[in-house]
Amino acid sequence: MINRASTSAQARAYRQIGHDNALAFAQALGLGHDYKNDQKAKKDVIDPSGDAHSVKSGNKKWQIFLYGRNRFLSDDGFQALNGIGGLLVHCIDAFPPSYAEYKKNPVAAKERLKTPMREIRDRFQRKALLRAFLMKSIFNGGEVNYLTILYKDIFHVFLNNDVVQVMGANFEVINSRAIKKGDFADQKVLFRYNEFNVGELEMRNDSEQHYQEVRFNMNIDPATNLLFEKLPETRVLTESKKVMIHAGAIKRFGRWQRESSI
Repeated sequence: MINRASTSAQARAYRQIGHDNALAFAQALGLGHDYKNDQKAKKDVIDPSGDAHSVKSGNKKWQIFLYGRNRFLSDDGFQALNGIGGLLVHCIDAFPPSYAEYKKNPVAAKERLKTPMREIRDRFQRKALLRAFLMKSIFNGGEVNYLTILYKDIFHVFLNNDVVQVMGANFEVINSRAIKKGDFADQKVLFRYNEFNVGELEMRNDSEQHYQEVRFNMNIDPATNLLFEKLPETRVLTESKKVMIHAGAIKRFGRWQRESSI
């Protein structure tokens, strides 16, 4: 039996860690405790230039999104992705309305899930569509300007277009395989680089709390390794040795410092 209280407490603790790290980044930029954010739009920190940052941290995974049926139906960004929004709804609808009903016959739902998961994989062979999905998922369609990663006590700032271009160009998109007895193939869409799973798009079917929701995670080590490898050019933010700016972000980020020095 799942301990919902424990699960909820863990989720609150995880959110608090994220808030604390966003605050630490804001303070590294010279902002106070009253820094602006909009977590619903993935804007964890709004910097002095008015640009928005999605701040990611953790030990194993970043959760990019966890959405239910209504989000994919009501969000124009997902609906405009050449049918991807509809296919994600099909993934959800492969499962019966209640978790109790699903538990009676999980095999049937997992068999139904194979069809939309394969179709999503096939559509993501189009690099332009893959890039559009990544821009929507990570940066809310471009409303967020930067992915800022806390890695080994340093905040690394990446421009949204750099992240999308690098991931879009280098991801191999496949479906999951049945590795051991009792597994089912084609239950996930995997985004791979150098034989490592960087991203995983999957259905939550492990608990009633998040039943019929789609989760998009990224594994921290392969994701950061990909970005560091492909975007090696860096500059340290003048006011803080804890902030490192990468590649295309160098020209844009921190311009409030340059403007104030003129």
